Order: sequence, then structure tokens, then C-alpha cells
Amino acid sequence: MMDASQKIDEYIAKTEGWRGELLAQIRQVIHKTLPDVIEEWKWNSPIWSQRGMVCSSSAFKAHVKINFFKGASLDDSGGFFNAGLDAKGMRSRDFKEGDTLDEAAFAELLQRAAEFNREE
Repeated sequence: MMDASQKIDEYIAKTEGWRGELLAQIRQVIHKTLPDVIEEWKWNSPIWSQRGMVCSSSAFKAHVKINFFKGASLDDSGGFFNAGLDAKGMRSRDFKEGDTLDEAAFAELLQRAAEFNREE
């Protein structure tokens, strides 16, 4: 039976083109920013946790989504989130083909989310 990291490896490998490349980039930034992050596999998606769930990412037909589980509680003065803005807790970023990941802004939100989990 595969562990969560192996399932994520397989998920990224099976996701073709720009979506798979973006998923790999997202994972790389997460590990660089949060070296102690735990990879999980829930709801048929990669989940990254540190003292609680931090974020997940999924590929869809026309976009890739990053979900921050407690995004509504995080300072997003840089405007990273562009989806789920009315949700009670979660906030998301949708990427379409040609969009680029602002690694610095993403890393900042990852740090805020991990810090938020430590405070709870």
C-alpha cells in the first residue's frame, strides 16, 4: 500500500502538462517553506499539515486550485486569494494556464497558516 507521499508523487506524475508542473512547483515551495510539513492524502487530494491542516492542492480540467483551510483567518494584504472569498473559513487561489505562482506570496501565507495552527 502506498503512503501519502507516494500517492502525491503518482498524482503529480499523472497530471499532464502545465497543471502537473504547477502542482510540482507548489509542493516544492511548501517543502522549502515548511521543512517539517506532513504530507497526507484525503478527499483524493494532497494535503499538507503542520499542527493541523495548512493547505491542499488539486488539478481540475481547466485550473489548479490551492486551498488554505483557515485562509479567512490569515492576513492576505497581498491579494493572493482569488476564490472562495465568501467562505467562512477556507480561502483559495485558482490558477489557469499561463498564470504564474508568486512563490514569495505563497510562502508568506504558508508561514502564516502554520503560525495560526500553532496559536490555536
